Amino acid sequence: MAELIPVATVEDILPQYRNTPVERLLRYHNLREPQPPTTIRAEILIGTCIDHREELIVPNEFAYVIRTAGSNLRNHEFQISYVIAAAGVTTLALLSHTDCGMSHVTQKREAFISGLVERGGCTLEEAIQQFEEYAPIYEIGDPVAFVLTETVRIRRLYPKILVTPLLYRVEDDKLAQILE
Repeated sequence: MAELIPVATVEDILPQYRNTPVERLLRYHNLREPQPPTTIRAEILIGTCIDHREELIVPNEFAYVIRTAGSNLRNHEFQISYVIAAAGVTTLALLSHTDCGMSHVTQKREAFISGLVERGGCTLEEAIQQFEEYAPIYEIGDPVAFVLTETVRIRRLYPKILVTPLLYRVEDDKLAQILE
């Protein structure tokens, strides 16, 4: 089982992340260290969830950010490749979070369908079809287990890139390192 390592001091940052953009991300966000007005160029790609409760504290221009349901970067490989190839980013932080709506989304069938019909204007048949087609794709189960699996997948695609799994705790708005 993966161990969560909170970051309350600089010394809590794991050695493999020291002197990397991951260290700076943790220092800016968790430790609220002073930020430069800009970093001129992005240092890191952050893959995170669409959840409105996630608000990262980082300097302007510090990161490219891809937000997807459940932090699922499948079918976003071209965007990742572009940031690596064209922008020169060599670090990716992949954030899952506590209380994610995509955890066990397949168990939320009735609420999804009725909400899409009532608020989205879809027919019942369209809502059912959309749920049945996409819910299994976006189901992540346990957020920590998912982000670890996704980290391994992305590392295989980009072996020279530092890919870091992190957990955003919506309870306290802090990032935790995930010891693999």
